[in-house]
Amino acid sequence: MKRFSTLLLFLSLVALVNVSAQNQNSKPDTIGDDVVRVDTTLVSLPVRITDRHGKLLPGLKQGQFHIYEDGVEQEIAYFEPPAIANNASPDATQKPFTVALLLDVSDSTEFKLAQIQSAALAFINLLRPGDRVMVVAFDQRLQVLAEATNDRKVLREAIVRTRTGGGTSLYAALDSVINQRLSRATGRKAIVLLTDGVDTSSKGATAESTVRAAQASDATIYPVQYNTYGDFADNSSRETYGAGDFGAMAHQTKNGEPASEAYRRATLYLRLLADKTSGYFQYTDSIKNLSRSFERIAEQLREQYTLGYYPKNKTVDGAQRLIKVQVGLPKVTVRTRKSYIYKPR
Repeated sequence: MKRFSTLLLFLSLVALVNVSAQNQNSKPDTIGDDVVRVDTTLVSLPVRITDRHGKLLPGLKQGQFHIYEDGVEQEIAYFEPPAIANNASPDATQKPFTVALLLDVSDSTEFKLAQIQSAALAFINLLRPGDRVMVVAFDQRLQVLAEATNDRKVLREAIVRTRTGGGTSLYAALDSVINQRLSRATGRKAIVLLTDGVDTSSKGATAESTVRAAQASDATIYPVQYNTYGDFADNSSRETYGAGDFGAMAHQTKNGEPASEAYRRATLYLRLLADKTSGYFQYTDSIKNLSRSFERIAEQLREQYTLGYYPKNKTVDGAQRLIKVQVGLPKVTVRTRKSYIYKPR
């Protein structure tokens, strides 16, 4: 009997040790000082409110907002006003942005790399000092040149290190950033995507799969389509064509596809990414316009409210859920996501 009691005591001690080890191993992951919540899904919405003249309305309170998902009102669990209101200094208590800066350095950008680097350097200087930036370059490979950091020196060195290569795995790069990099980050997130939009070498990821991933993510995507169409020309003049001139000459991509078709599809794809995530698509054909595009993006990041809620409907069915945000004011324009796909974290 005594031996049996001793055995029970020994087994109980082993069980306590195992439970303690499991509890230590099940602690939530952390990134910096932020805790990643793995058991709940906070749907985060960027919201921009303007009056009938297009002027930003920065002083609204949480109680003035109402969020509806598939017609059912949701309880607002998180609210943050714009980072800058009427040119005032940012509130020190506001969470910084995590911005993934994706730079297409495929062979189609060979003649534009210096301009791209210059504009990217100027862009990071437009963000708030606490905002973190991840620098990712991609051709047929993906290179994370800098993990998310607010160290401007590290970011500048990363951008200067970019080099052009062959092929364009745009879909694969975007898929990796959404599902592997930004999915672990907390707080407000954005992707700034500088590319011509023509994918020639992705494996696994597709246009459709990345759009769905974007809808399940809480990152806002700002595509900037850089004009490289003229670089497909074989003539010595290397004429440059605007977005409306893609049918002017019968150039081909390296995959043998007419360049005009590839560019039309690319433009639709980038516009769709912006539309589904409440971002803003821009087309640029010069360094001056590219700098202006980055300025507009930095401005929009500062001007948006951030609202969050935990969906009442926990069903995982892969269907799009319609979102509507209303503000208790007349004659205002509300810009936010129109839908998303529920994906528990």
